Amino acid sequence: MPSPSSSLATLRPDLSESFEEFDLEMQRAGYIASRVFPVVEVASQSGVFGKIPIEQLLQNREVRRAPGAGYSRGQWKFTTDSFACQEYGAEEPVDDREAAMYANYFDAELIAARRAFDVVMRNAEQRVASLLFSTSTFSGKTSAVGTKWSTHASATPLDDVETAVNAVWSNSGLWPNALVISRKVFRHLRNCAQIIDRVKYQGFVDVRAGAITEAALAQAFDLDEIIVANAVKNTANEGQSASLASIWSDSYALVCRVARTNDFREPCLGRTFHWAGDGSSPNGVIESYREESIRSDVIRVRHDVDEKLLYVEAGYLLSNIT
Repeated sequence: MPSPSSSLATLRPDLSESFEEFDLEMQRAGYIASRVFPVVEVASQSGVFGKIPIEQLLQNREVRRAPGAGYSRGQWKFTTDSFACQEYGAEEPVDDREAAMYANYFDAELIAARRAFDVVMRNAEQRVASLLFSTSTFSGKTSAVGTKWSTHASATPLDDVETAVNAVWSNSGLWPNALVISRKVFRHLRNCAQIIDRVKYQGFVDVRAGAITEAALAQAFDLDEIIVANAVKNTANEGQSASLASIWSDSYALVCRVARTNDFREPCLGRTFHWAGDGSSPNGVIESYREESIRSDVIRVRHDVDEKLLYVEAGYLLSNIT
């Protein structure tokens, strides 16, 4: 049946406020897609943009000037790339009768909004994770670690990451600033003898696993941050017993350069293009509309985005992690 136009839908900031801040909500749930691919706002739903190739960014030329002669002038070329924001969304109907029956137990609209929001954000997370935790994406820019990081006594994560850091620099001229890992891999790292030994001599008296934070690990790896993913997915079909797995695989770790500014000219791994022209919000706008045929208020969450890998040279993928 036809769905109502956006003009018939009512924005629901009251439900948004109930979630506190969406960014905070996502961080608590372990969503990291927007940290690895920061959001950049675009004026149109799709378009073409110029991208300076890595070799042009690093191009060298003669700058010596002879008397009476002109100065060296650069000539550089750029490649074209494109983006096309796609609308993603989910709806949850709130039946009048059920809302009245269970009003003393929970807020049906808030539960519906939370469920729809989670579906939309989880799918965005899966799209970015599938793109980045893939040896196909980083063909020629990936390697397997010699000893799994789950082998705490003999694993060498500091050496493995350092190798990846230098590979990124060699490929792009950019120093990576982040390590992307799953929560399970983070917990393994805190128990690796090599990590404990490094942290112990950085001024940390307490080197028990619980005291080794993400910031402490970042310092040990000489990176700006450790980005830890914690979002999970249920791989079982509907009606079957749950089969839970991390959205970001426990078998990979990505060393990369993530954007620090909103300046699109900043070379980085990638960005999330967001188009707000149809009322979208990067983390999902919440709306509701009435559907009398089922005596329900329908809660909808939607956003218009395109997650785009910009410089594959800005990342190096480690495999065989656990």
